[in-house]
Amino acid sequence: MKKVAGASRWFHLLYLGNLLWSVVFDPATDWVDWALVAVVVVAFVPMYVLAWRRPELVRRWCLVPTVVLGALVTPFNTGAAVLFVYAAAFAGLAESRRVAMRWFFGLSALICVFAVVSTVPMPYRLWGLLPSLIFLWLVGVLQVEWSERERDAEELRIRTARVEHLATLAERERIARDLHDLLGHTLTAIVVRAQLVAADPARAREEAAEIERTARAALGEIRDAVTGWRSASLDTELEAARTALTSLGVEVVVRRDPDLVIVGSTEHELALALREAVTNVARHARARTCRIGVEARDGELRLVVADDGVGSRAPEGNGLTGMRERIAALGGLVRRTGSAGTTVTIAVPLRVAT
Repeated sequence: MKKVAGASRWFHLLYLGNLLWSVVFDPATDWVDWALVAVVVVAFVPMYVLAWRRPELVRRWCLVPTVVLGALVTPFNTGAAVLFVYAAAFAGLAESRRVAMRWFFGLSALICVFAVVSTVPMPYRLWGLLPSLIFLWLVGVLQVEWSERERDAEELRIRTARVEHLATLAERERIARDLHDLLGHTLTAIVVRAQLVAADPARAREEAAEIERTARAALGEIRDAVTGWRSASLDTELEAARTALTSLGVEVVVRRDPDLVIVGSTEHELALALREAVTNVARHARARTCRIGVEARDGELRLVVADDGVGSRAPEGNGLTGMRERIAALGGLVRRTGSAGTTVTIAVPLRVAT
């Protein structure tokens, strides 16, 4: 396609043949007229080549010089008005539609002036000028349309590249959040069970088997997280939270509204948020009791994880930050209080959750 486009551009130089009508058919032609044609061709061809090789230089090095060259030569050879056609194409290539139209009117006015002041006799004068006046508009408007389509296509390519870049970043962030949630919870469970093995050798075989099962499950979840196939279940996470905290000696009270049917995408995010909240209880709270509630209230679906541990006013880590990002994407919010124990409340609009 590029070779065809390049060949067509060279073909357009044939229109410089309009310069020859006057010198070929005028019996008074002498060597000066032929020399003038040669000067125009030698001066214009480099500007033409530059225009389609370096479009960003068209305005300064092609458009204005071509108009000046045409204005100098057309009074003596009306075929040189074809340079104004090329100038219209340059204007359509380099300028906006509004500016290009101003160039077209200005070039048309120049041709009208030369129709009065040219030294070429009638009717040859009009035969040299009228076709250029018509083609100036045809070629110029077509070039404007083509240039606008090219600009639109380029903007579309840029927007597409930006969307792909943002999608890549979003996928990386998703994987990072999922891996953090998975590894944080799973490694905490493995550490806790390893501590139980050390504290009670009699349970070593049972706990070692549980550690192996937990590790294998984590490997499968990590693979699913990387490929985007994993979908967490809120009920599964509630049961896992009960098991994990009970093994630490924490009494777990779960209250879940059985009538709530949560859409899959929201349930996935709530399950991961629950996992992060329970992991924080296991790691930091030193609690005796943890209450987990899932209910609808005031137009919101609320997931509340409250413990009676030591509480904390420490800055939020990656886990809570990732939780806030997940829930914010659903139009919800996360609130944490840490005065008497710690309470994490995750609220999502019911219209999104159900």
